[in-house]
Amino acid sequence: MQKSLPPLGWLRTFEAAARHLSFTGAARDLNMTQSAVSQQIKSLEGYLGQPLFLRRPRALELTEAGITYLPVVRDAFRTLVRGTQAVTGTQQNAVQVQSNISFAVNWLAPRLPRFRAKHPEVQLNIFTELWEPREMAEGAAVEIRYSLRPSDTVRTELLRTDHYYPVCAPGYQVTLETLQQHPLFDCSNLLSNWECWVEEQGLIWEKPPITYSTTYLVSLSVAMAGGGLCLTHDTIARRLIDEGKLIAPFDHRAAMPEAYYLLLSPQAEETPGALAFADWVRREIESDLQT
Repeated sequence: MQKSLPPLGWLRTFEAAARHLSFTGAARDLNMTQSAVSQQIKSLEGYLGQPLFLRRPRALELTEAGITYLPVVRDAFRTLVRGTQAVTGTQQNAVQVQSNISFAVNWLAPRLPRFRAKHPEVQLNIFTELWEPREMAEGAAVEIRYSLRPSDTVRTELLRTDHYYPVCAPGYQVTLETLQQHPLFDCSNLLSNWECWVEEQGLIWEKPPITYSTTYLVSLSVAMAGGGLCLTHDTIARRLIDEGKLIAPFDHRAAMPEAYYLLLSPQAEETPGALAFADWVRREIESDLQT
């Protein structure tokens, strides 16, 4: 049997390269160099006696052989995972969840007791990102992504759109006329920004200094401390407003270009805990939208 099968590492590299249609993406997932990925694919193609990829100038494309071989390889890995879990007694409902840190802290964490009460058998491992990742992290079953557009490499669905607006501490004195004289804070590299919010109301944007951070957590903390105003949106700020830690001093809310998406990896379909968590997230978001 060993003589009729290529090395397992080559197959793992092939699956990653086929998933990304990129040797660079596979290298990032597998913590290898791009040249090492390319060499392993060449070795596998030599072993099989036929090419698995068409090398285009800027992208890869699976050949007919690659299209045929990919589901076989993926099914084999799924079988290996299930078999290993059965032998080792590993909890089959351990689920790796990935999201940006602001969503994890402000939306997910306060609701986790409710999930635990409904699904005590599911063990969640939560990994957070500051920036939107290009792809789901290796091993992640579920991701909640805040993005302009969903991924096209895994199963993706829109969770919710939102509106953004300024917030500040209760009692903080500010008007639209004096807004740009106050300290302003924002999360960097977003289209949901101060300039767009001001111009939507027909106000003149005088380009005041803005302090940027890589996460909403910083700007929200400054606002709660009475240090100025920050932009935010309901998904991550509603609880803080309901608890009286923040207020929205103005009525205007602008539609966000960005939205929240639910991403499910292929292994999520084989993990009851991942499916239970994804379904719970959908219900929680739906409940938010109805209240």
